[in-house]
Amino acid sequence: MKSLRSIYHIPVCLFFCVCTMQAQRSDMQDGANRLALTVWIPETIDGLTPAAEQNLQNKLAQILSRSGIFAEENASRFILTANVITIDKHVLPTAPPKFMYTMDVTLYIGDGVEGKQFSSYNTTVSGVGNTETKAYMTALANIKTNDNNFQRFITQGKNKIIDYFNAQCDVTLRQADVFAGMDNHEQALHLLMSVPDVCTECWDKAMTAALPIYQAQIDFQCRSLLLQATNVWNAGQNWNAAERAGRIMSSINPYASCFGDVMKLAGTIENRVREVDAREWNFKYEKEIDLRRSLINAYRDVGVAYGTNQRSTTLIYKSLW
Repeated sequence: MKSLRSIYHIPVCLFFCVCTMQAQRSDMQDGANRLALTVWIPETIDGLTPAAEQNLQNKLAQILSRSGIFAEENASRFILTANVITIDKHVLPTAPPKFMYTMDVTLYIGDGVEGKQFSSYNTTVSGVGNTETKAYMTALANIKTNDNNFQRFITQGKNKIIDYFNAQCDVTLRQADVFAGMDNHEQALHLLMSVPDVCTECWDKAMTAALPIYQAQIDFQCRSLLLQATNVWNAGQNWNAAERAGRIMSSINPYASCFGDVMKLAGTIENRVREVDAREWNFKYEKEIDLRRSLINAYRDVGVAYGTNQRSTTLIYKSLW
């Protein structure tokens, strides 16, 4: 029969991964050193149907793309948004009659959490259609995404975000430390990962601060899940209990400091199942973790997951106008 394998001393691998951070930052500066913004459409725009909302969202994403900026969904607290105000609508004396809409469209770049505005740009568009809805949609379609004024607006917003982070870096690091001290590790990592890599000095500090917070996060999670698995096993001590405990333990990060205790529990379960059930039970976990996978990606995964959950439950972007 197969025996339970012992795990290597993988915490050492954490420090191996840190060595890749500087190289990864250099790669980003060479080609992918771009700011990420989230396109966000508020629900308060009058007359905005689902189709018109998608149309406007696509327009904003195209403006970012033409400016060399990432348009990422639920990825950044920094947003590109718009407000649309109908300033005139009337019926044209045609046969059949047609509707004409004239709308004031103002774009904003800002911090969707704090409500801080970094730049804005206003344009007026018009559209004609057989129905009011089609006239509205045509007007939005007439937003010219290749307008050079949009590029200047984006550049101004990007530069002000960079200036903001460079000026507020120490405050960001202290806030993350406070969150971590309260065991809000995911929130701390979310805050640190919001630092754009274009702010190289602050970004380096944020990544250095993220390492112990990430370790604390997976250690905290390990202790919690190990306790759950132990309670499940102790309550049953049979094949079904072993399977349930194994599923819980399989979600524990092998880099966690308590993973040795996880393996001990797995060994106890394996021996007991073999004794009472004459069956082979093996603890299945991700044995081979790619050491080339940067810790930065792990930080980002935790931070993005936290931010996405906040947006879907409690976070409402503050108005920028």
